[in-house]
Formats: sequence, structure tokens, C-alpha cells
Amino acid sequence: MTPGGPLLAGKVALITGASSGIGAAAARLFADEGAAVVLVARRAERIEEAAERIRKDGGRAAAVPGDVTRRADMDRAVAVAAERFGRLDCAFNNAGHASAGTLLHELSDDEFDRTLDVNLRGVWNCLRAQLPALLAAGGGAIVNTSSVAGVRATSASAPYVAAKHAVLGLTRAAAAEYGEYGIRVNALVVGSTDTEMMDGVLAGGPAVRAGFGGKAIQRRLAEPSEIARTAAWLCSDASSFTTGAALAVDGGRTAV
Repeated sequence: MTPGGPLLAGKVALITGASSGIGAAAARLFADEGAAVVLVARRAERIEEAAERIRKDGGRAAAVPGDVTRRADMDRAVAVAAERFGRLDCAFNNAGHASAGTLLHELSDDEFDRTLDVNLRGVWNCLRAQLPALLAAGGGAIVNTSSVAGVRATSASAPYVAAKHAVLGLTRAAAAEYGEYGIRVNALVVGSTDTEMMDGVLAGGPAVRAGFGGKAIQRRLAEPSEIARTAAWLCSDASSFTTGAALAVDGGRTAV
């Protein structure tokens, strides 16, 4: 809990990709910081277990199985926030799909479509569902997960790099369009993080892992909770003059 009181006291937050990694860490942290949380992910059993743990610890949580690539699922998640907790104040659009190690001309159409659908259309679907709710609430905050791959070419697949660049453009456009309505929209430029999604990328062994971590000034991967803390700050009133930002949480990777 933040010294001086919970950072998100009284807020209602929606978190996608909440079944593991950064999303799961954010769900726990947001609840610890006083928010009622709506957990969204495809793995229904996992998010229900996470929601139950939060409730047992005295928090408020709801689990909504859903796929960010389906607009109706995101509409339903926002509706649950309103039904269970009265409104929606903030959202962390974090669901993602990553791949690496395959040359562009060798990638299949299916992999291209899947990568763009989850990482870009998923954020688009989330924004279209969330923004009307935030307008109805009189304002709020949205955080979208981009990546170091959103600001430079990396060893990630070309479709992933393209999608994460696009997330930054979508974030800035939304910030510009909705700022006058009291809605802030920001993005995280996330560095390599020790999550399940990275497990496949790091399957090449210790040398591959060291290579990813070694690119950051801090010479390590991030812990999911480190990314979650920055998302919580951006969703809170403490960041009231921050919008349209691409905030690097990358251990210094983009500083060099």
C-alpha cells in the first residue's frame, strides 16, 4: 500500500491479460491499493482463482472470461464493472501476444493476423468499450501496454514491432481526442519482463535470457510487479497532468 493511503482508493479498474504476468500482478496491486478490479482474460479458471484470492483478502474483484479480439467480450467486461461496482474509472489494457526469431518473409499469415489482432485490435476493442463508460463517469484514465518494440526494431517479430508502434499512435490519438473530457490515455514502453509470455521467447536457454536482460542498463529482466506499479500510478490521480505519454519502464533499454 502507498504511504499516506491507498493510491487507487474508491476506484473501479478493468485489467486485461489478468491471468498471468503483468496483468496478474496488476490485479493484485490495484486491489491492494484500494480499487475494485475487473479481471479479464481467456483463461477463466485462472482469473476466477485470482479474483477469489483478492476477495478473501478483503478486496473487491470480479472475473470476466473474455478475448480482447472480440468486441462483444470487452463490452461485457465494461458492463460487469458497471453492474458490480457502479461505474468504470480506469483501465489497464495489457493483453498481448509475442513471438520472435522468425524472419519476416517466413512468418505465416496466421501469425501476422494473430499478432495484430491481439496487440492492436485488442487495444482498439478495449478503448471502444471503455471510453463511453469513462465519458459517463465524467473522466478517468486508460493505460495501454506497448513495448520497447514500439519505439525501435528489436529481436521480436516484425508484426509485433509494427503492432506495438501502432499502439503508441492509437494512445496519442485517443489522448488528444478525449483530453477535454477529463480522460487521460497513456502507454507503457515495457522492457523485457519475466512472464509466461516471455517463456517461449526465452526458450533458447540461459544465453538468450542473458541477452535480453543484458540490453537494459540494469542488466536484468523486469519483475511483473515493477510494470504493474507504473500502471497503477498512471491510473491514479497522482498522474493527473500526464496524458499522451509513452512512459519507458524498461530498465534503461531505450536510453542507450
